[in-house]
Amino acid sequence: MRWYEWFFPELDIPRLARRLPSHDLVITDTTLRDGQQGSRPFSKDECIKIYSILSELDSGSGVIRDIELFPYTPKDREVIKVLRDFGTTPNPIGWVRARIEDLKLVKECGLDTTVLLTSVSDYHIHYKLKMSRTEAREKFLSAIREGLRMGLRLKVAMEDITRSDIYGFVLPFIEEILRISEREGGEVSFKISDTLGLALPFPESPLPRGVPRLIRVLIEEMGLRSEQIEFHGHNDFHLVVANHLAAWLYGASISNCTLMGIGERAGNCPLEAIAIMHSQLSGERKLNLKALSKIIDVFSEMGFRIPEFYPILGENAFKTKAGIHIDGLLKNPAIYLPFDPAIIGRPYSIEISPYSGRSGIIYWLARKLNIEEWESLKEDPRVELAYREMLKIFEEGRTEPLSEEEALSLLKKYFPELSEVSELCR
Repeated sequence: MRWYEWFFPELDIPRLARRLPSHDLVITDTTLRDGQQGSRPFSKDECIKIYSILSELDSGSGVIRDIELFPYTPKDREVIKVLRDFGTTPNPIGWVRARIEDLKLVKECGLDTTVLLTSVSDYHIHYKLKMSRTEAREKFLSAIREGLRMGLRLKVAMEDITRSDIYGFVLPFIEEILRISEREGGEVSFKISDTLGLALPFPESPLPRGVPRLIRVLIEEMGLRSEQIEFHGHNDFHLVVANHLAAWLYGASISNCTLMGIGERAGNCPLEAIAIMHSQLSGERKLNLKALSKIIDVFSEMGFRIPEFYPILGENAFKTKAGIHIDGLLKNPAIYLPFDPAIIGRPYSIEISPYSGRSGIIYWLARKLNIEEWESLKEDPRVELAYREMLKIFEEGRTEPLSEEEALSLLKKYFPELSEVSELCR
């Protein structure tokens, strides 16, 4: 096997590295928490549809482990009950503030795990909570102690950690949490929350913003296991996927995402991107990636506009208008496709414009007429005639590519055999 065929198997998901991470790579979802909070309230039916996509994507693999939910409103609690009754993955868990009353809500909903919010930057401690560091720490530790006594598994979310004092506040705080956990006999893990998208994925980036250093400090100096570390990023500086990937590569097991990356401000890490990254990093396809295509329909029905150039799910993600790319697709789709979009339940396609050249017309004809020997069309004089007429349309001021109907109408003048496929294009 040639080296590039291992890293870039033809039309399959690329591989990222020969040496795979030794720790488990897990995904958790916060679409019904951060995603809903950062966009608009979802109806019960919409919540169920989103959960169904995640369940189908996970397909019993356990890769998508948890889905976070608020327990605050009657609708929230009704959704929790419905999702619990499905009895499938991902597992519904709570998300609450560091308050005894909130923890009781989690227990009343029949959940065994919850995220517990603790704010660890001085901006949050002094200005939001209006407390000293000591007061904030004691408030959080009291809630953590009570949650463990209730029998809850706790994910301690360290809000705004990328603006925090790692050695002065965060590590001593974690140390005390671990002591309480040992005394109470409960299970705790830590959610590393890059609340303002300030994290950086580079190994040389210093604390508190450098994700690689932050993860290594938690493992090497605090003794945390990979499965105790979850990363939750925001996309304020377009680095959220890179930061989540860095967290995985440097030892964190868990990546907390939302479908389509919806969430506060510029959003969270797109779960569909991390699902593809999971295949690249793990070297195997545990997830049912075909389920990703269902995100388009469900989110469109919910009124979300998916940007045309949005990766993986955008209308243009697997479409080309460039003649040189279309020529490559004719010769071998692997030339200009990072992977076969059929893997995620999507087609690849072309559009005819002034820049699609003669190759655009040849590709369109070969596809519509099921012509495998497409090179014969290069010598067909009718292609040149159709190409010149197409150019004339754009020279007269048209700016949009031809629609399927317009392309069919033009090409039927020169290829009357297209009349037989007219009905398929309507």
